[in-house]
Amino acid sequence: MNGRNELMNTMDMGFQPELRVLSHQDKEKIFNGALRVLEEGGMQLMHEGALRLLKDAGCVLEGEHTVKIPRKMVEQAMASAPDNIPVYNREGELVMDLGGRRAYFGTGSDLMWSHDTKKNERHHTTLADIEKAAKLCDALPNIDFIMSFAHPHELHPDTAYLESFRCMATSSIKPIVNTAKDRDDLEKMWEIGTILRGSEALHTEQPYTIHYAEPISPLKHPHSSVDRLMFCAEKGMPAIYSPAPIAGSTAPMTIAGHVVQGLAESLFGLVIHQLTRPGAPFLVGIGAAILDMSTSQCCYNAPEYLMAYLAMVEMSHFLNLPNWGYAGTSDSQLPDGQATFEAGLLTYMSMVAGSNLNHDIGYLDFGLTGSLEMIVIMDEVVDQFRRMQKGIPVNDETLAIEVIGEGGQQGEFLSHPHTLKHLRETQWRPNLMNRMGFEQWEREGSKDLLTKARERLEIVMQGHQIHPLDGQQSAKVQACVDSFAEKIM
Repeated sequence: MNGRNELMNTMDMGFQPELRVLSHQDKEKIFNGALRVLEEGGMQLMHEGALRLLKDAGCVLEGEHTVKIPRKMVEQAMASAPDNIPVYNREGELVMDLGGRRAYFGTGSDLMWSHDTKKNERHHTTLADIEKAAKLCDALPNIDFIMSFAHPHELHPDTAYLESFRCMATSSIKPIVNTAKDRDDLEKMWEIGTILRGSEALHTEQPYTIHYAEPISPLKHPHSSVDRLMFCAEKGMPAIYSPAPIAGSTAPMTIAGHVVQGLAESLFGLVIHQLTRPGAPFLVGIGAAILDMSTSQCCYNAPEYLMAYLAMVEMSHFLNLPNWGYAGTSDSQLPDGQATFEAGLLTYMSMVAGSNLNHDIGYLDFGLTGSLEMIVIMDEVVDQFRRMQKGIPVNDETLAIEVIGEGGQQGEFLSHPHTLKHLRETQWRPNLMNRMGFEQWEREGSKDLLTKARERLEIVMQGHQIHPLDGQQSAKVQACVDSFAEKIM
């Protein structure tokens, strides 16, 4: 890790702007609304073990699967969940500190398509696309964690998630947010992480993997999601439990109602998680999707989505829980002007709102298609935002009172020692964004942003060297994957 990214990852923030869409009273109303949904209406739970756990703890069961959770139990779960989650890379280095207003950025998972900018066409994703994305992210200093970024269509569905995880773990040292089919393949991912960390105790103490699970909106918690959630609690693997309610389809049309439902669904998972193992690390979240009634598309970047999402980020701070967030996405089918605007806007909002673990960088086409060039572009966008986040140092040296007088007498500051002294630490320099005048830009090929991103992508893919697993680790990981495949096939 280079010095610049290490500084940014430890959140050396010179200023902390706050983007707010809710008042304190609004937050109290939303929280109380979510508690009423949990206590008065209840939710459907399709996991017998979790049903027994909740019943024994004092929840009300109606019929076979409806559970009502009292307010007190939600508050107890919130109190026991940690407000900060340290996350380590494959080599055991602390690289993320989830909580507070610290913002980290990474890719998303399980995309069906990958966009080829040279041919301007898309193809169904394969395991090779996962490897490429992991290698690229390993090289980019402002991508803090990785997800698969693709679904390997050529593999059997029962082995696809585990093979994706193995590919990520061998193609990057960065922390992994994984997805899984069920407890069985998630357990194998935990086993691989333990192999790489050296022991289960160290894997728990220094988590390298985070698991993503979600309920089914509205108000249903399927067996697989809950089973994986409970497994994470048992092992101490940080768990994300983030619903994706669609406003107007699987959630209320109103933004406040949308947030109330999503918060209630996430808190339902928190209660199960903390009853399984109090103190286990948990991230709250919502994918606040919007159904566009004119196109029937589920939108990531509608203003209503952004407002509902920001409201959920604020609720996570209100409840003092680390959160799962979003960044770098666009509904455009191409990495074009719309894509750069939408992705940049969402990313900046996540940073200034203090959203913690922000995924989906490089997503296009309503979360169906991925673009490696967009990951490259967003790496530079995040770098610029992090430069701004360092703030403005104000002291005798930076106020430069004497320097102003000397420069005034001399008529310029270009040759003043103060300029040279502070040049590099003050000025951020882009690699992709254009700062050339027209004539120089024309002499150097009249390249647009996408062309330069494609060129940098090619340089990274050809030149970046992945830190390999040692022979013993590699053999153990492969044996783990092979044994799972033999068991289920």
